Amino acid sequence: MTPTDIADDSAELLPIATGARTRAALRTLIRPDRGRAIRGLGVLVGATAVGLLVQPLLGRIVDIVADGRPADALTLPVVLLLVVAVVQGVTTTLGLTQVARLGETVLARLREQFIERALQLPADRLERAGAGDLTARVTGDVARVAEAVRSALPEMARSVLAIVLTLGAMALLDVRFLLAALLAVPVQALTARWYVTRAVTVYADQRVANGAQQQQLLETIGGAVTVRGHRLEEQHTEKSAARSRRAVELTMRSVHLVLGFYARLHIAEYIGLAAVLVTGFFLVRDGSVSIGTATAAALYFHSLFGPVNAALVLLDEAQSAAAGLARLVGVTDLQESTDLKASAVRLPHQRTPSAAAVTVDTVSHAYGPGRTVLHEVSLTLRAGEHVALVGTSGAGKSTLARLVAGVQQPTGGTVSVAEGKTAPSVVLVTQEVHVFTGTLAEDLRLARPDATDADLRTALATVYALEWAEALPEGLATVVGEGGHRLDPARAQQLALARLVLADPPVAVLDEATAEAGSAGARTLERSAEAALAGRTALVVAHRLTQAVAADRIVVLEAGRLVESGTHDELRTAEGPYATLWHAWSGSRAAPHP
Repeated sequence: MTPTDIADDSAELLPIATGARTRAALRTLIRPDRGRAIRGLGVLVGATAVGLLVQPLLGRIVDIVADGRPADALTLPVVLLLVVAVVQGVTTTLGLTQVARLGETVLARLREQFIERALQLPADRLERAGAGDLTARVTGDVARVAEAVRSALPEMARSVLAIVLTLGAMALLDVRFLLAALLAVPVQALTARWYVTRAVTVYADQRVANGAQQQQLLETIGGAVTVRGHRLEEQHTEKSAARSRRAVELTMRSVHLVLGFYARLHIAEYIGLAAVLVTGFFLVRDGSVSIGTATAAALYFHSLFGPVNAALVLLDEAQSAAAGLARLVGVTDLQESTDLKASAVRLPHQRTPSAAAVTVDTVSHAYGPGRTVLHEVSLTLRAGEHVALVGTSGAGKSTLARLVAGVQQPTGGTVSVAEGKTAPSVVLVTQEVHVFTGTLAEDLRLARPDATDADLRTALATVYALEWAEALPEGLATVVGEGGHRLDPARAQQLALARLVLADPPVAVLDEATAEAGSAGARTLERSAEAALAGRTALVVAHRLTQAVAADRIVVLEAGRLVESGTHDELRTAEGPYATLWHAWSGSRAAPHP
């Protein structure tokens, strides 16, 4: 079963990077901190080398006891053991601190890069993939990589160093001890190969299955009202259960894989230790080595149990983290390839000096083969002009708004925005407003970080929100958003409009930005929107035709095509699509309530 089969057949999942590309991306992430990596590795090498003195010192104690020497002969090796313990503890702490700091730095860089890229991805691409796929990458995959960086990376570095240096120490005692220890290697190598070849597929499928499960849950919860209204509870419950069963099935496969992995490792340990003990027996009998040396060799091999098992067990975390990292890199590469393609072919959303604030030139847009929503739309917004965009549901209004705002790139034609003195030149405000967790002042400063409290109050006053903002329990210092003071939809929208005022773009796009207020708050929000748009060029997707009446010009979309353009009076008397919409809307507004 392929990853696509696991997920929704209709979803076009975000790409997953190849192994070579993932390794290259990891090297790029580490490159700025190569010095720290070298220092940390060097300190760990020293700590491991010091720790290898424990076994010879214990062997020396065995020889002293076996030879019947006086008790005071034990003083020096015992004191040296204490010194080794202290030095190894200090150096190991320093080395692990360096490695952990390196890991956290790389992890922070990865998170920032992923979030930056994800926010820049075309909205239609994310819509095709589904929210579950991206959510699974932002949460599960990032968490898995973070866990590996914090625990697996330092432990893997220690384990590999311990293995290499311990085998070298056994060779110094007697090369025959090393050869005996190496009898365990074929079993361990076959175990690692058996595990890796299966783990890559299992963990990759598991990540995709978790994404599909989250997508189904998000759709079911988000559309709960519709699901209940159409009596679709059983169908959605079955879909959720099916995807959950698939996720559990893959989890159990990974558990059985790990159990088989451990069982094979125990066999390798038994073979190696038995070989070293037998070799020591014959070498002591022949007088080639002392009992203490044979003891040191056995202790060396026994000390390998921990690092060897840790290194092989960490393959579990490494494979899981590698699968997660490949999914994260796949998103960053998607944006890079998109950018390269756009720069090589055209610049669909440009800033150009022009008398017109916005020029839409024969723009077409499709969300996939056979899903074209805009057909060669051309539109010019003059500087300072307010244009209302109206049409029936599905006419392409929101798509055109997002293209003008630069949130999406057209599949054909160009959108040009006149150069402005502020950045960004265009700001989009939609009906889906998010209130970020933090104080009200922090939420407002997202639009302009250097804004003073006076600036914030001016922006709130502009959109008629200062009165309720100052009436909050702690005024601008009141915590809003998740876990904080709840803002109703109308106030949340005013907050978004205040951010628009603070950002002060020359061009603003409002996509049904007053739709969430309901009838009671409609007039207040329309007044707030009008104040926020004063002095700007504006494209307004009109949820209520009262917004169209107040606009300088009205543009009518029908089935993705621009069919009418003019003032309210011109279009109302033209008996075209707008007149039909107006008569239907104004008639329903005049109808008596039952």
